[in-house]
Amino acid sequence: MQADGPNQAEKSYIGVDLSGPTLRAALVSAAGEVARVLEAPLEREQLVEQIARVVADLRGGTSVEALGVGLPGLVDPRTGRVHFSTDLPLREEFYADLAGATGLPLLLENDANAAAYGEYVLGAGRASQSIFYVMLGYGIGGALIFDGQIWRGASGFAGEFGHITIDPDGIQCACGNVGCLETVASAPNIVRRTHERLFRDSTSSLSKLAVNRDFTVSDITREARNGDDFALLMIERTGRYIGTAIAAIINLLNVERIILGGIVMEAGELLLDPIIREARRRSFQPCFETTQIVAAQLGLDSVLIGAALLAAQKAGA
Repeated sequence: MQADGPNQAEKSYIGVDLSGPTLRAALVSAAGEVARVLEAPLEREQLVEQIARVVADLRGGTSVEALGVGLPGLVDPRTGRVHFSTDLPLREEFYADLAGATGLPLLLENDANAAAYGEYVLGAGRASQSIFYVMLGYGIGGALIFDGQIWRGASGFAGEFGHITIDPDGIQCACGNVGCLETVASAPNIVRRTHERLFRDSTSSLSKLAVNRDFTVSDITREARNGDDFALLMIERTGRYIGTAIAAIINLLNVERIILGGIVMEAGELLLDPIIREARRRSFQPCFETTQIVAAQLGLDSVLIGAALLAAQKAGA
């Protein structure tokens, strides 16, 4: 949701997304309208300084009430402690350092939780009582929302969908487990699997992907849309892996709506259709028939909007 600019009479918040190689930040109104977005390559070793600069640029002359940051890993939003992150080298003092550098009330939140909240309030989760959100990006995350509240579990870290074991004989995941969904269906691992198949299967060399050794998941999607059989095959197989894991969620939770977001969902129906087919095949039918499986609606802004609105909530807005 993009607006022309913030109404000076309205309260404004800043949401930051650290879930990929690019830092994204936005000035967001209390209604969830995005007034301005800034992007920059992620400075992994100087995150506090980088975020502080971006926040200062977004604030300008606008009064900002709070800052919300969505990041991959096990995050306790009550204390600001990041217990574990496979992607970011965060120090114990990250929360205190960032709050001090920005001078704003601060909320740190798991990126999938933030995205789920954004979709629940303004996107594909509207009018639902229960949703499970899946972030298919550079990693894979998940989040549960019941009756407007993020379900955090006993220790606060519920929803780690990417670390469901999907292939017990697969490769080791960054988390230390073997065969997690993330090892086959995250953006980098879709590319890895595609490279491996190109290398060992002579017929796949007919694919346009074989020309470019440094292709990305977006390139795979583009070639699939252009009718490349090999690219279509890789997306289809990825959909089957995801659909298998989705079926477990359907059978276990019987939620009203499952929402799929993240950069991998750029493939749209090419990925969504095999996910739904595989989930249907592996689910109890009464559970499947009462669960909608849909694509997210807010795109890359879901984490920004959700983090900002959750920060507003924590600040008592």
